[in-house]
Amino acid sequence: MAERLVFPDAYAAADLLTFAGRAARAGDGAVHLRAAGGTLVTSAAPLVRQGLLDGTPTILGLRALPVDPELECDLVVEAVTLQAAPDDPRVVLLPATAIEKPLWAAAAVPRGGWVDAPPLDGERLRERAQWGMSAVAHALPIDPGDLVVRRVRGEVWSAPDEDLAGYPRGVAFVAMTLGFLGAEAETAPVRTHGRWTRISLLRGHVLWRGPAHTGMTAVRRTGERRR
Repeated sequence: MAERLVFPDAYAAADLLTFAGRAARAGDGAVHLRAAGGTLVTSAAPLVRQGLLDGTPTILGLRALPVDPELECDLVVEAVTLQAAPDDPRVVLLPATAIEKPLWAAAAVPRGGWVDAPPLDGERLRERAQWGMSAVAHALPIDPGDLVVRRVRGEVWSAPDEDLAGYPRGVAFVAMTLGFLGAEAETAPVRTHGRWTRISLLRGHVLWRGPAHTGMTAVRRTGERRR
């Protein structure tokens, strides 16, 4: 495993550390680092399902940065373990060991075949994220336990939101938590691929994999009925 991530400039290195700092405060606190062909794709799961009874949707945030073209890696580390190199502002130091890859990091995100869907307004994403945070805060009792917190968060962030074209409200939370919503007005393109939805903002992408179809399929006629 490489011990250093070398970026073309200090801004890209600082960008990764900022992303990691935000990811460390949400979800499971891990970041997935994949580098190839001069691009480092970093993803995190500010919202992640924990256990069968947890209703929290798993929604990912992804950011791509230029990196040393000779670097190739695919590993998951705790976000807090990424550190700036004291001798070179273009370098980020990796921990000595990676952690076991969580289920969200093992999901195969489609590389192509995405289909355009109606875009989302960036300010609307911000409004719904703020509304959801307020709803969570008001629904929690004083000194709640972990189970109560997960239940409330799951109910708020998994709910389909009409203001977000029916996508779960959690997509707005992830966009805000990871710093993808800037001060400027922005319209975010949306693309779908099967169960996957990708919301693309200037500062990063939000990825959500919708639930699989459940229930029985309709009965289909396979031949002529005999009289």
